[in-house]
Order: sequence, then C-alpha cells, then structure tokens
Amino acid sequence: MAQVRSLQKIMAFLSANNTVAVNNSDTRLAGCFLLGIPGLEHLHIWLSIPFCTMYVAALAGNGILICVILSQPSLHEPMYIFLSMLASTDVLLSTSTMPKALANFWLSSTHISFDGCLTQMFFIHFLFVAESAVLLAMAFDRYVAICSPLRYATILTSTAIGKIVAATLARSFIIMFPSIFLLKRLHYCRVNIIAHTFCEHMGIARLSCSDISINVWYGLAAALLSTGLDIILIAVSYIHILQAVFHLSSQDARSKALSTCGSHICVILLFYIPALFSVFAYRFGGRRIPRYVHILLANLYVVIPPMLNPVIYGVRTKQILEGAKQMFSKLVKESK
Repeated sequence: MAQVRSLQKIMAFLSANNTVAVNNSDTRLAGCFLLGIPGLEHLHIWLSIPFCTMYVAALAGNGILICVILSQPSLHEPMYIFLSMLASTDVLLSTSTMPKALANFWLSSTHISFDGCLTQMFFIHFLFVAESAVLLAMAFDRYVAICSPLRYATILTSTAIGKIVAATLARSFIIMFPSIFLLKRLHYCRVNIIAHTFCEHMGIARLSCSDISINVWYGLAAALLSTGLDIILIAVSYIHILQAVFHLSSQDARSKALSTCGSHICVILLFYIPALFSVFAYRFGGRRIPRYVHILLANLYVVIPPMLNPVIYGVRTKQILEGAKQMFSKLVKESK
C-alpha cells in the first residue's frame, strides 16, 4: 500500500507539472523519483532513527577527530594527516546520501532534478574512489614507517603528501567525470523512478531507453582500475608489513606495530567488505536477494564506516586520546 501511495504521489506531481512520459519524449525535465526502500515503506520512519543516529555520530566523531588533529602540533605527521583526510572524506560521503534519504523517510520527499541526481551520483562515486585512495596512502605510510623507518622522514615529506592529495583528487575526478556524459548521452523516455534512497550510476543508466552496454563496461572498468587496484596494492603492502613486523627482535616494537596496523586493517575491512558485498550482490545476486537488502546495505556502508572509524582510532591510538584530552581541557579552561 505504501508503494502504491508513493506512485500515486509521483503521478500527481507529473500531472501538476504537465509532464507526460511517452516513448518519443525526453523525461529528464521531469526529474527523478527516489522511492526509498521499496517493500519497507511502512518502516521508513523507524528506519530513519538508526540512520539519523549513525549519521549524527559520524559527523560528531569525525568532526572531533579533525579538530584534534588540527589543534595538536604533535599530530601534524603524515599518519595523522592521512587520518584527517579519511575523516573529511567520511563526512562528505555520508552527507552526500543521508540528508536526502532522511528527507525521503520523514517527509516523503522523493523528487530530485535530473541534474541534481547526476550531481549526487558524481559525488558519491568520486568520494568512494577518493576514500579508497586515502586508505592506500595510509597503507603506504605504514609500509614506509615499518619497513624503512630510517627513510620515513625523507620519503613522506610535506611536498610528497601534497602530491598524494593532489593525485587522489585528480584520479577520482578523471575516473568519475566521464560517467556524467555517458549518462547524459542516453535517451530517457519513461517516468524516472529509482528504487533507491540515492542516485548511483547504474541506477540512472537503467532508466534509459537506450543501449547502456558502454555504461556497464565503463562502470566495471572504473571499479577494477580504481578500487580493485587499490585493494591489491593495500594487500601487498600489508603482506610486506606483517613480514617485517614478525622479524622485529623487540617484543614491544612488535606489539606497537601490530596495534597500529590492527587499527588500519579494521578500517580497511569496514570500508571494503560491505561495499564489495553490496556491489557483487547487486550485480550477481539478482532476484535471489530481496531488493530492500541491497538498498539497506548500500546505505549502511556510507554511514557505518564513518561512524566507527573515529572510535577505532580514538580507542586504539594513544596520541589521539591524549590530543583529545588536551583539546577539551583547553576548551574548558577558556570557557571559565
């Protein structure tokens, strides 16, 4: 019944705007309609509570983490600079999806302009690729710190970090920008209803009445050449790191290195496992996995890692805990 009401609202919107979807018309002017989580419309209000809680926790946790790193000169090191980049990307990634999803859950605000949908799609995929690159940079940082500690300061200079940041942004932009034109070239002749809470590349492409083979292959190639390559390089880095750690003669040094690497590995697994499961389940699960499961997973992987990353680093990293204590104690003193 809830899905029927959603469709009735969409048709009423189209009628009010004198938009009729026929085979020879271009329906991009009518925009797109995000249905939320089809099959669970009656639970939208209840689902919004955990999603809103996780989103607020992600904003607060990552905001505090960024402030701690920026305010403490002792944390102005490559490892923590990369961590602040990860926190910034987490905030932007969750913000690119959650506000619209919550508006859908609370206000049944399903409509989004076609260009707005493309913009959201671009930023979601851009930030996902960027976060993957940041995780690779963090793995490289740990590799140099553990495998070549004497050369760490000469390899990861401020100039090198600046180049890594520029390369991360440039690669993400170059990979994702063509997808906008690949979607704009398609002909859209139906009512653009997307059974999801946010816009993503293949979800928009499947609205088209044109052949989308190029979009399918481009999306697969982009995923393999960015995220897939990052995963391989991260795995190789950690194989070398673990080999070096287990060859350390000092038990304390070994424990410290494993503790630091453990935090990174937890973050990496949190980011890649839900995302990859969602992608492969969507592509190969077909009708065996209910549609609402795909959508729930897609929403969870943009809020759970951002929410848990600050907790993992805050609990497991002594320097960040000390920095947070100093920052808050300074704020308390200044307020008095």
